[in-house]
Amino acid sequence: MNGAAALVRALEAEGVDIVFGYPGGAILPVYDALVDSKLRHILVRHEQAAAFAAEGYARATGQVGVCIATSGPGATNLVTGIADAFADSIPMVVVTGQVATSLMGTDAFQELDVLGLTMPIVKHGFVVRHASDMADVVHEAFRLARTGRPGPVLVDVPKDVANATVGERAQSVRLASPPDTLASPDPEAIARGVRALERARKPLLYIGGGVRRAKAIPELRALVETTRMPFVSTLMGLGSVPTDHPLSLGMLGMHGTKAANYAVQECDLLLCACARFDDRATGKLADFAPHAEVIHIDIDPAEVSKLRRANVALLGDARVALRDLARPLDNIDAWRTQTLEWKRQYVLDPSPRDERVHAPTLLRRLSERAPRDATFACDVGQHQMWVAQHVRFESPDRHLTSGGLGAMGFGLPAAIGACFARPNSRVICVSGDGSIMMNLQELATIQRYALPLRIVLIDNRALGLVRQWQELFHEERYSEIDLSDNPDFVRVAEGFGIPAFRVDRADQVERAVERIVDGPGPLLCHVVVDPTTNVWPIVKPGAPNSSMLDDDHKAPRPAAGATR
Repeated sequence: MNGAAALVRALEAEGVDIVFGYPGGAILPVYDALVDSKLRHILVRHEQAAAFAAEGYARATGQVGVCIATSGPGATNLVTGIADAFADSIPMVVVTGQVATSLMGTDAFQELDVLGLTMPIVKHGFVVRHASDMADVVHEAFRLARTGRPGPVLVDVPKDVANATVGERAQSVRLASPPDTLASPDPEAIARGVRALERARKPLLYIGGGVRRAKAIPELRALVETTRMPFVSTLMGLGSVPTDHPLSLGMLGMHGTKAANYAVQECDLLLCACARFDDRATGKLADFAPHAEVIHIDIDPAEVSKLRRANVALLGDARVALRDLARPLDNIDAWRTQTLEWKRQYVLDPSPRDERVHAPTLLRRLSERAPRDATFACDVGQHQMWVAQHVRFESPDRHLTSGGLGAMGFGLPAAIGACFARPNSRVICVSGDGSIMMNLQELATIQRYALPLRIVLIDNRALGLVRQWQELFHEERYSEIDLSDNPDFVRVAEGFGIPAFRVDRADQVERAVERIVDGPGPLLCHVVVDPTTNVWPIVKPGAPNSSMLDDDHKAPRPAAGATR
């Protein structure tokens, strides 16, 4: 057995059944070993798509995603996907080829210090120096990727190491990495948190994407039902409790609901469950939840009090923290009534304005008609915010989106990964005309593997969210956002062998939704919308969340009963 075969066997021992990649010179020994393995390799058409597809697979399953590429440009093409996984705490093992050890440091053909390049965006990076270490390195990479705060881990494999013979001792190593063991939060801190909740008259639960990473969804939902506390979610936290739950106030932040943002501003206690107080959620940090004590649950001590001081820090296993905080809360009826009145009063209106297609209406109807277990993967831009606002989610792993990095080009390959993760489930990719062009070549991957993916392409012939910011915050000085020379996306899809159709009138929406939900896949629905349509509400960057702008470009008056 050589080092490449040891790598492949270690992947098999870790329970990996599928990898995404693209071959090249330095990684050829690994591709040779794949021929004799049980692993299924998915050939994408660009290495960036391999990283995003591995992410989509990991986000959908909770398992470690695996992608493979060669040295030099192969490795650099993975970097955006690695950074995206790091930003959103997605477990991933990235295998890259490298020039032979004798050539490292000589500027050899396709040589790159990928270890140094990725150091800020991985949990850890390895360069395998000896074939006998290969299996141990792979197992340690998996342990690091999925334990504690998950994230990507790099394994860089020089070509001579991949070709070198593995000793008999190393060949006998077949055990996978050990399971994670988490420390429980400090019992005294739990007791302080319970007392703070009992004192509160306006408590609010603030849900982040880390709840799912902590496998704490059941405990979170039990806490909601026990406390009857209203809750808000970050973009990554949507679905941790079903988004149509009666106590849900929706997403908070820049494009959050008015009910969510008003509740944050008025609460006297904020129970932060595995969120990191990101600027898109908080707005002007000094004015975020100004009256509230903060209880912060997190696995990563670096996140606690990083941006907002925690009055109570609960570090460790979120399942334990949420379970021990779940006590019935008295004297919050008036607060609950107030927050639900804001929710009733400030409904996001998806009604069409004229005969043109109104994207929020289409997405809401699609959500209503799609199976409850449908997976939505979306790109970045206005359509991403409309999905967050108008699509219902039963669980966070049904909503695949690039949160922390905001990477255009994520949606299509992530949806491909989800198709392999859930071959018997409906997967819908919502993309924009700007985003889809960044990985359009993956239509070939969809056709190659006959994936039943439905693509909803919302085309406003512009970089819509950038255009919206230029309209509102840069005095309508539009700069380089015009995409009116887009191709005919129906013909493009058909050129890849994927059926497609166009929708450009409101009276075509119901039939389009029916075809997307009930028709066979793959399928691309090209939706033409008004290029001047904006996402509302919006908070100006650097402004407090209470100063949301409506479609009249003015901040709405605070709801009755709200104090400022």
